Amino acid sequence: MKLRRKSKFAAEVATSSLNDIMFFLLLFFLIISTVANPNVIKLMLPNAASSQQLSKKQVTLSVDANKQYFIDKRSIDPANLERELMTVMAGIDEPTVVVRFDKTLTVQDLVDVLQTGAKLNIKMVMATSK
Repeated sequence: MKLRRKSKFAAEVATSSLNDIMFFLLLFFLIISTVANPNVIKLMLPNAASSQQLSKKQVTLSVDANKQYFIDKRSIDPANLERELMTVMAGIDEPTVVVRFDKTLTVQDLVDVLQTGAKLNIKMVMATSK
């Protein structure tokens, strides 16, 4: 009489604990990434009884894809940008210019405009879209 085994041995890998391990690793890295941020300076700012909003005049400098310059919707010559900014910013304590630049233009065009603002001690803020 010959006896045979009816079941064959099949190799199995128990993966039920791997889900827990992956969850804890993900949680660990999320917590560490929020704690370890060296570029943030945390400050406790003083409280004030009343707040005051300062109204600053902002000037918009727009440059379209054809390199046409506009200061507050008024077309100007790019060669006269420095002189035009000086006349617009005359008498303003903290001059601020919002730069709206077309994305098809080169970085050098943007740097030229920003250098003009730095030369005149004007704060330049770049406008972006979402």
